[in-house]
Amino acid sequence: MAFESLSDKLQNIFKNLRSKGRLTEEDVKSALKEVKIALLEADVSFKVVKEFTKKVTERAVGQDVMTSLTPGQMVIKIVNEELTALMGSETTELKLLPDNEITVIMMMGLQGAGKTTTAAKIAGKLKAKGKKPLLAACDVYRPAAIEQLKINGEKQNVPVFSMGDRQKPLNIAKASMEHAKKNDRNVVILDTAGRLHVDEEMMRELEEMKEELPLTQTVLVVDAMTGQDAVNVAKEFDERIGIDGIIVTKLDGDTRGGAALSIKAITGKPILYVGMGEKLSDLEQFYPDRMASRILGMGDVLSLIEKAEQSIDREKALELEQRMKKAQFTFDDYLEYMGQIKNMGGLSSLLNMIPGVGGKITDDMLPDEKQLGRIEAMIFSMTREERSNPDLLNPSRKQRIAKGAGVDIGEVNKLVKQFEQARKMMKNMNGLMGGKKKRRGGFNLPFGF
Repeated sequence: MAFESLSDKLQNIFKNLRSKGRLTEEDVKSALKEVKIALLEADVSFKVVKEFTKKVTERAVGQDVMTSLTPGQMVIKIVNEELTALMGSETTELKLLPDNEITVIMMMGLQGAGKTTTAAKIAGKLKAKGKKPLLAACDVYRPAAIEQLKINGEKQNVPVFSMGDRQKPLNIAKASMEHAKKNDRNVVILDTAGRLHVDEEMMRELEEMKEELPLTQTVLVVDAMTGQDAVNVAKEFDERIGIDGIIVTKLDGDTRGGAALSIKAITGKPILYVGMGEKLSDLEQFYPDRMASRILGMGDVLSLIEKAEQSIDREKALELEQRMKKAQFTFDDYLEYMGQIKNMGGLSSLLNMIPGVGGKITDDMLPDEKQLGRIEAMIFSMTREERSNPDLLNPSRKQRIAKGAGVDIGEVNKLVKQFEQARKMMKNMNGLMGGKKKRRGGFNLPFGF
């Protein structure tokens, strides 16, 4: 996750605060000085950091905090609230017109920000909500942009309107709206051209489209990996074109995430979604409160629940949960479990959402999800009895399994170790979360979540 380093630093700072029975004003100011440094290192705008720490300090050195029984927790609560406020406090949805009208969304952004892919991701999300989207290929400059949109549209089962690369983007946009009317489409998503940098020609083209078209929303896509440049781009687009919302992409990588923390405060425009991966499903609604909780190491159980509801076969999950409760977790269950976790975005990303778990699991405890095929080969090389009762796996049996799967015996040993770790972790989670199970729509989550 983009905020992993910042999260670790903040958790260490707050751990020291919690250990103190009483806080002095100096304790708070010293801790917030460290918070300030951590935010700056995460590439958050200096102006934003200065204002943020000022607000937190004013609240944290108040009498109510200093005299409370748990002043350290009160300070963390204040930081959490101010961090949420910094990112927008409330979740902002895309503005959509009634189904009998056509919603027109213009996607904008620099080249390389992931605008074309994001347009298809948005189309997929709207389709899942019962809308009838149409993607319009208005990028006539970048080689293969039209073909990329067509491929992504096909994957999402969303039609793409194109007139090739010899027409003006404005004319393509107007024609796409006519096409939508005739073909019962109620959302048109315009994938406009990007440039390597903000230039006058690009801005004039977008200004013309905004003046001539009945746009419902203008959405800017920015790349989190560009740091404060993303904030500057957002500011410039808003001043020239006007933007209604922002989508921050590539928030799953090594980026420090400062753009996501700065962009709302500086532009005043809300973040609508965040891109958390390259797959067309890797686009998450942006919830400021949930993001603040994840940054502070408090987890994000609600997002975890939503991922599970979208990705997991309920009946199989409940069967697996019952077997785990009875300590009957087998290698067959392990394969089933790995498949469902993969559908939810991967185990490491999910662990970041669990309070108290993220950051405590080391890489050697996690199976390499890219090697799932080899894991399957090893498990399928076991006898039915061995899969049902892993305790049978002695050295000679492991040697036979390694030979059958075409791997070294060291890989079999590693798999067995990871399986035991997973079994132990699942058992602990069931014990930890048992009795506190979250329910949404009558659906119990698997694995004790």
